Amino acid sequence: MGAMRCCHPGSWCHFSSRQLLVLPAWCRGARAPRGMDAFDCTPQPAACCPDWMAGLPDALPLSRLSIPGTHDSLSLFGGRRLRCQSWGLEAQLAAGVRFLDVRCKLERGELRIYHLCTFQRASLRGVLRRTLRFLRAHPGEAVLMRIKEELPFFSRPGFAARLQRCLLEEGRGRLWCHEEVPTLGQARGKIVVLEALEQAVLGIPYEQLSISDAWNVLSLERKWARARRHLEAAAGGDPAKMHLTFCSGNGLFTCPEEVARFVNPRCYRHLRRRSGQAVRWGVVIMDFPGAGLLRLIVDSNAPWASGSITEALGTPTAPRWRRGRALRAVPLGPVSPVALPAPRVRRKTSVSLGKKRGRSSRVAPRSLRVTAA
Repeated sequence: MGAMRCCHPGSWCHFSSRQLLVLPAWCRGARAPRGMDAFDCTPQPAACCPDWMAGLPDALPLSRLSIPGTHDSLSLFGGRRLRCQSWGLEAQLAAGVRFLDVRCKLERGELRIYHLCTFQRASLRGVLRRTLRFLRAHPGEAVLMRIKEELPFFSRPGFAARLQRCLLEEGRGRLWCHEEVPTLGQARGKIVVLEALEQAVLGIPYEQLSISDAWNVLSLERKWARARRHLEAAAGGDPAKMHLTFCSGNGLFTCPEEVARFVNPRCYRHLRRRSGQAVRWGVVIMDFPGAGLLRLIVDSNAPWASGSITEALGTPTAPRWRRGRALRAVPLGPVSPVALPAPRVRRKTSVSLGKKRGRSSRVAPRSLRVTAA
């Protein structure tokens, strides 16, 4: 059992892999210790913010939020060349992280978490269970989860089918597997799946999002310049389209920690210039984030919670993905302030996965459907 300072003055957040205590809905008051505002490679976060989504309107689409995330979220082992995070899964969620980048390989019939060829001592089933345990303790939150096959060039047959089975068995109605981006009210208490498979549609199609992921870093300055441009594109872009900016990277002459030490402070200063304003930064994905950087991202959503933004959200729209066509927005209808019923996930058995197709011409079968319980 560990302890870490909470964003709420005078209170503490005690957590372990089995327990998370509910804390106030919005993070305010304390700041991270000096030197940990932007970059933190210590075992536990300097501050925690486990309920920051709870005060936001149900009708707010996830595409309009600023969401802190981690790259290769379970990459805790492998030395400086491979390690991307120093906080465990529970600590990341308690600190306010709401996007997880999960990379799996099918090994001995089980989906295990890997970074390249290094096993990260975890399984996808375990990650889903631990994330859902957090969501049960904090039902006002939602977690986006990108699930990716690690080293797909050496893919093993059956990965997609095993992933479908794992989602069906572990999700139990608490996964969002639609292709549409949900509102916060629809996503509360759920894992929102971002699929990255070529054989099946398992959630929001990852390839259709606006993504900046210049992971192969030859120049730290150019890496940050690309991330900064995409952050500005998110701030001024279509609010119905999700933007993902990876501030992380690796390279022949650098490593994830060195990239984070360079990029994270610049990202912190860039976001701080517009602190207190209503800015949609999109999903900001980092290695070794500091509590101050997380707080800046989270606090950019504060005007929605305070009511200072009066834009009507009674009939929200969410993007509907159409393969091979331009992104369109379709109305979802009014969102009830009452908690929505949990969806029921079922397998559509009448469609086979078929053979692997190229991205430009694939026709992806709908292998999972979500229906209201």
